[in-house]
Amino acid sequence: MVEASAAIVTINRPERYNAFRARTVDELIKAFRLAWTDRDVRSVILTGAGEKAFCTGGDVKQRAETGDYGPSEIGMFEIGNLHKLIRDIPKPVIAAVNGVAVGGGHVLHVLCDVSIASNKARFGQAGPTVGSFDAGFGSAFLARVVGEKKAREIWFWCRIYDAQEALAMGLVNKVVPGDQLLAEAKAWAAELVDKSPTAIRVLKQSFNADTDHQAGLSNMAMSALDLFTASPEGLEGAAAFAEKRAPEFNRHASWH
Repeated sequence: MVEASAAIVTINRPERYNAFRARTVDELIKAFRLAWTDRDVRSVILTGAGEKAFCTGGDVKQRAETGDYGPSEIGMFEIGNLHKLIRDIPKPVIAAVNGVAVGGGHVLHVLCDVSIASNKARFGQAGPTVGSFDAGFGSAFLARVVGEKKAREIWFWCRIYDAQEALAMGLVNKVVPGDQLLAEAKAWAAELVDKSPTAIRVLKQSFNADTDHQAGLSNMAMSALDLFTASPEGLEGAAAFAEKRAPEFNRHASWH
C-alpha cells in the first residue's frame, strides 16, 4: 500500500505471529522492488499485522511439518536476497515494530535504516533455542549496531529485551505508545519528502559500503544453515518447538 510518499509493507500472518514462509519472503521481495521503482515512493515502512508481533522469523512449525519453509515462486527460499534488498533499495526503510521482533524478524528490523518501536515491542534472537542461526548480517551487522559484547549476549543467551532496553542499547531510534506507532512512522516518512533523493541514495550506499563485505558472510551462513537445518541437531530444534518441549540438542551436537 502506498500512502502519500511512503510504501507501507505489512507482514500479514498474525495467526502465526507474522512468521514468514518462503512465499511470504517472495511477496516481501516483490513489494520492496515495486517500492524501489515507484518514483512517488520516497521511503518504505515495514511493519507487522496485529498488535502482538512485528515478525518472529521463519515459520518453525512449517519447518517441523515439511522440513523447509514451504514452496516458493522459483523454488528457492530467498531470505538472503530480502536482506540485501532492504539494504540496497535507495530509499530509507523504516521499521515500525508493533510487537515481538525475534529471530529472523529481529534481523529484518536490524537491517532497516531506522526502527521505531511500540512501547509494547519486545526484541531478541531465538536461533540457538530452535536449532537455527544467522551468521551473516543478523549477527555481524548487529554487532555494528549495538557493539560486539551486546550482540554476543543477544545471540548466545537469547534473552528478550523490552522497548526501553532496546532504545538504551541503540537498537531502536524511538519508542512511542502503540496506538501512535504507525502515525509516528508516517511522520518520519513525511520528513523525507523535501530531502534530495540522490543525496539520500548516495548516503545510504556510503553507510552500506562499510559493511557490504558482510554479504559474503551472509551467503556462507545461508549455505551452512541449509545443511544445519537438515541435520539431527537442527531437526531436533524444530521438532521440540512444534511439540512444545525442551530440545535435547546435546545428544545430537558435534563438538569437533
